[in-house]
Amino acid sequence: MPPPTEPGAQSPSGPSPSRLERWFASTFVDGEARHFGSGWVAGVLGVFLGALGCGAVLVLHFPGWLSSAELRAAYPMPLMRALIDLVIGLGFLCACLNLLLRRQKRLGFVGLALTGMAIALGGAAVEVDPAPGGAVYLGLDWFLLSLLVLALVFVPLERLFPRRPEQGVFRLGWVTDTAHFAVSHLAVQVLTFLSLWPALTVAGELLEAPWRAAVAGLPLPVQVLAIMLVADLTQYWVHRAFHAIPWLWPFHAVHHSSRALDWLAGSRLHVVDVVVTRALVVLPVFALGFAEPAVYTWLVIIGLHAVFIHGNLRWRLAWMEPLLATPRFHHWHHAVAPVDRNFAVHFPWLDRLFGTHHLPGDDWPAELGIGGDPVPEGFLAQLAYPFRRP
Repeated sequence: MPPPTEPGAQSPSGPSPSRLERWFASTFVDGEARHFGSGWVAGVLGVFLGALGCGAVLVLHFPGWLSSAELRAAYPMPLMRALIDLVIGLGFLCACLNLLLRRQKRLGFVGLALTGMAIALGGAAVEVDPAPGGAVYLGLDWFLLSLLVLALVFVPLERLFPRRPEQGVFRLGWVTDTAHFAVSHLAVQVLTFLSLWPALTVAGELLEAPWRAAVAGLPLPVQVLAIMLVADLTQYWVHRAFHAIPWLWPFHAVHHSSRALDWLAGSRLHVVDVVVTRALVVLPVFALGFAEPAVYTWLVIIGLHAVFIHGNLRWRLAWMEPLLATPRFHHWHHAVAPVDRNFAVHFPWLDRLFGTHHLPGDDWPAELGIGGDPVPEGFLAQLAYPFRRP
């Protein structure tokens, strides 16, 4: 069944939208046309860019509390200030365009308010405190940069090459998925510590292991490919365990509860699922002693690939399907039926090897999600879902 076309609308057979989603729907749905040139897209961009600009200015005011320690010292500040100016300026222009083109001007006024707030707070000219931050921080900078880059890349692709053309950007569940995306990025310090602590402990015990120097000395492309293989083999069995073990499944069911897949849907993950999976996957990677450049390259690849395979993209990519996971391959993993198929993240041949591969002809799954829709909408409700009594 196709997902709803209106922001926050309720699917006839799906879960009800959350209260927050209904509130956002009252802002984004005004009863007028939403095609390109109607002013609606400009209004949405004005709100989006205005919110990003406000967040970026707050990071400049409080870098020690709102920026990731690993990224803070690496930013080319002249370039970052120019980017912030560009975001605020474009947000202002888009908001004005909405006011000129559209009878309902709510989005334009919200965009103007946000860009005006960013300017009033000092804009990109805010002086940054050179003193180091505290021991605890939120990764607001990481959240804003990731959101900007991924939205600029994948939203246009999904509008140009959609698997489900009737599925809009603001489909049912987008607010919930945005909340998951935000929490996973803002809480990057805590999640990284919990995920890496076991791996770093093991790696510390294996510092003198003879294989570590040999592994770190391999050419970078060989190391990256080897990491992908080791990580995917580990993640295959961890992923399969979350499906097979009854007390683990409710945590992973949160990820499968979305009835519409797109670039944002992959972020719907329970924090327990995130920490356990990442901790077990990076354990062999750190234990084997791969060099840092190879590990960072793999992190970029897996981050982009995970977004890609959840995308609302109609590309068949038959030449790639035997070797590398594609959107069609992973959409079958999210199908209502059959269940428990296509566990690999990178390499589909692992599913062939272990008897869980499912990719029939040229078909795509007719329905996504979990039969009966047991998982509620809303971030907090989904966070509590695995702990509820059955």
